[in-house]
Amino acid sequence: MGKEGKLMEEKRILVVDDEQKILEVVKAYLEKEGYTVLIATDGEKALKIFQEERIHLIVLDLMLPKLSGERVCSKIRTISDVPIIMLTAKIEEDEKIEGLAIGADDYLTKPFSPRELVGRVRALMRRAYREDAPLADYLIFNEGDLEVDIKKFQIKKNGKMVNLTPNEFKLFSVLLTHPGQVFTRGKLLEIAFGLNYDGFDRTIDTHIKNMRHKIEDCPKKPVYILTVYGVGYKFGGKK
Repeated sequence: MGKEGKLMEEKRILVVDDEQKILEVVKAYLEKEGYTVLIATDGEKALKIFQEERIHLIVLDLMLPKLSGERVCSKIRTISDVPIIMLTAKIEEDEKIEGLAIGADDYLTKPFSPRELVGRVRALMRRAYREDAPLADYLIFNEGDLEVDIKKFQIKKNGKMVNLTPNEFKLFSVLLTHPGQVFTRGKLLEIAFGLNYDGFDRTIDTHIKNMRHKIEDCPKKPVYILTVYGVGYKFGGKK
């Protein structure tokens, strides 16, 4: 398997907690299950990692230095639907409801069983990433406005063939196969072209501009290739 395939398949979890012992235990249990684990000890570092890395799930403590877990969750929810499991010492039902209301997908009260956490991670991963199963060869978006034949590397806009360059199609495929996932420029380059690609991050902007002129009705008001300001890009088409 090539580097690109490996990068597309690995599941990366960000664990955010200011208690070192919890970080070590959770990291060990999740890595034993085959996940790649990144850690952060405060809210600001968590957001920085999320913006720079492709993260599939976040385990997020509420009581954090610099930026609270609630704030981190709220900020992430403005740009991504990544699954979030909240950890907290709080046990009041109202606080649990509040956490779920701001965007958490699940809630675990400290002290917790690492095995239970792993079980919840597995369940959320299954629900959230069913799209990682083999995609249909032919995809239609926005009631036929855009048609994509993945095997033939063909795209039609309003029934007419669109000529993307090979590099444009690679980039578009990354966005297309991970709808709603926000990618930084660097991560798009890495996944589409591999770790050894010599291009610059800003190369992405040129490709995006060209692709929008080819597939968007109004390139300045795109519906497929969306800019997430300060972070990167994501796919916005609806099946």
